[in-house]
Amino acid sequence: MSNVELTYHENIVPYDRNELLNRLNHALRKPRYEHVVRVEQMAIKLAKLNDVDVEKASIGGLVHDYAKQRPAQDFIDAIKKYHLDKTLLDYGNAIWHGYVGWIFVKKELGIQDIDVLNAVKHHTIGAKHMTKLEQIVYMADYIEMGRQFPNVDKARKVTFDNLQNGVAYQTKHTLDYLIQNNKQVFPKMIDTYNAWVPKSNIK
Repeated sequence: MSNVELTYHENIVPYDRNELLNRLNHALRKPRYEHVVRVEQMAIKLAKLNDVDVEKASIGGLVHDYAKQRPAQDFIDAIKKYHLDKTLLDYGNAIWHGYVGWIFVKKELGIQDIDVLNAVKHHTIGAKHMTKLEQIVYMADYIEMGRQFPNVDKARKVTFDNLQNGVAYQTKHTLDYLIQNNKQVFPKMIDTYNAWVPKSNIK
C-alpha cells in the first residue's frame, strides 16, 4: 500500500517510518490504515508544493487519525484528566479524535513536536491561525485520492492552486454540509470559518 520512500532523520518520532506504520497498523482497522497512508501521500505532495518540511508532513498525515477508532471512554477520561474544556463532553469522536486525540499521539507515539501535534488537533475543525503544516494535513485528509464526494476534483484543484483557498473551500463546504443536515457545529469551527472564508473568493 505505501509507496513512499522516506527516511526519517529529524527525530520527530523516536523510531523509523516502518515502525510508525507498524504501530498505526495495530491501532487502526485496514480501511482507516489505508486512508492515513493516502493522506500521507497527499500531504507530501502539498508539502513539496508549498515549501513545507516533508518529514513533518509525512508524520502528520500518518498520525492524524491515530485515535480515530478508540473507545469513547478513552476520550472522556482524557478530557477529565487533562482538564480540557468540559463542553467537549457534548460532542463525539468526530471532534474528539483530533481535538483530544493529539494527547494520545504525544503520550503513546512519543511525538513531542508542537507543529505535528497541532496538525493532529486541528485536522477536522481547523483553527483561526494555522501553520502551513496544519493547513496541509487539514487539506490532505479532505482531498486524498480515496475521497469521493461531489466537487472533490474542484477541491483538489483549488488546493493545488492555492493552499489557503483550499482551507477556505473545505471549511465553507463542511459547514454547509453540517447545517443542511442538522448536525452539531463545534464552536471553534465558526472561528475557522470567520478567519478563512470571508477573505477568500471561493464558491
